Amino acid sequence: MTAAPRILTTADAVGGVWRYTVDLGRELHARGVRTTLAVMGPEPSATQRDEAAAAGLALVHRPYRLEWMDDPWADVEAAGEWLLDLEEQIHPDVVHLNGYAHAALPWRSPVVLVAHSCVRSWWRAVRQEAAPARLERYAAAVRSGLAAAQIVVAPTAVMAAMLEEEYALPLNVRVIPNGYRPVAAAPPMAAKEALVLAAGRCWDEAKNIEALCSVASRLAWPTYVAGERCNPRGDIYEFAGVRLLGQLPAGELASWYRRASIYALPSRYEPFGLSVLEAAAAGCALVLGDIPSLRENWDGAARFVPPDDREALASTLAWLIDRPDEREELSHAARAVASGLTIDWTADEYQRLYGTLVA
Repeated sequence: MTAAPRILTTADAVGGVWRYTVDLGRELHARGVRTTLAVMGPEPSATQRDEAAAAGLALVHRPYRLEWMDDPWADVEAAGEWLLDLEEQIHPDVVHLNGYAHAALPWRSPVVLVAHSCVRSWWRAVRQEAAPARLERYAAAVRSGLAAAQIVVAPTAVMAAMLEEEYALPLNVRVIPNGYRPVAAAPPMAAKEALVLAAGRCWDEAKNIEALCSVASRLAWPTYVAGERCNPRGDIYEFAGVRLLGQLPAGELASWYRRASIYALPSRYEPFGLSVLEAAAAGCALVLGDIPSLRENWDGAARFVPPDDREALASTLAWLIDRPDEREELSHAARAVASGLTIDWTADEYQRLYGTLVA
């Protein structure tokens, strides 16, 4: 690669891809990598724009609908033309796509496609059935993108296997777990507050926040939920028995992780779980949905419950609330896992990957 390599990266400002992109971009910028961040979908907030600027990213935005949204295809095509124009303008060494469809464009630069999630595997995990026929165009776009990318990155081996099975493709996959950016040392469990925390989109059935909310009134401690309450159709979600914090800036959410004694996320589908990593790094005891991708990283460092077994969720949380020694033990185990999953390590892996692609 050149002395000051250039990367063209795509992202959206809706969910965890934003946090991943900004944290990775900041770390790569410190190593001399120049990144143009092409954001599609809803416009980034003023706070998000400030984050990107502070991370050294050159942000450009167009409100094109994202490939997983309803009937997005005219926008996906227009976005493809825009992205190819950007490539012509900035001459990147590597194109880093955080989506599928645009990997099939006639790029001049080598392409790495990062598989953060997938509607069809989401559907199978959450609804326990194959995706409906109306998603066939989405499936075709994903399959074309996966086949065209030089390298596909998955955050867990489980996600890589799900993609290969769902799309019946042999993929050139590299597993690179997401990383967190250390802010401060985790407080000792004795300094934690008596509260349960969850973070995630309240409307996303995969996050299964509703299950936690349904048992919160049975717990001796209050439950707080941080995350977007308004779904893409404009519906606002309300839950009784919990304290809804809404979508928080990264710094505020980090302070909640540091306050919480227990972090609970009974997910049905979680290709990686960046919020789990951030909570673990902040010293929370973890209670997680018992699914293979979360087991891959957190087996032995969390309590697992079947996502749809609300009695098990309530009893596990109550059991931990009553046992400070168990919380302390889980906190230490989770922090030990998190110590090996820093954004510094993730950036090392991506820098090596970019070098391989250019070579």
